[in-house]
Amino acid sequence: MSAAPGHRARLTGGLLAWYGVLGGAVAWAVHLFVGWGVDELTCAAGIDRVAGLPPRAVIGLAVVVPALVTVGALLAAVLTWRRTALPRHADDDPPYARARLLALVGIFGNLLFLAIIVLGGIAVLVLPSCR
Repeated sequence: MSAAPGHRARLTGGLLAWYGVLGGAVAWAVHLFVGWGVDELTCAAGIDRVAGLPPRAVIGLAVVVPALVTVGALLAAVLTWRRTALPRHADDDPPYARARLLALVGIFGNLLFLAIIVLGGIAVLVLPSCR
């Protein structure tokens, strides 16, 4: 018989689960605002540097960093999904079933957001700006 997890373990597991569900969506929002925002604002202002870096480097960072955050969220969702597998003796345990469903939504959502971030980054970096 195992001991019940402590408050700190439950809090950490809950935060990890929510990161697995929402991490990709938040990363995509950051990518959207920073990547496309830098592209549009540098064209409108006619500048060739953003914080001392060329706009392509800033846009590249706005693709790579959110993509890494999304991969981390995907791994957190997979970990949550694996850890919420129902024990053999508990057929009807709603909290675990809900957590497992949210983890599954997080897995597919993060895969989708990763594809959106990568393809959006390709579009920003390949298509000519200021046209």
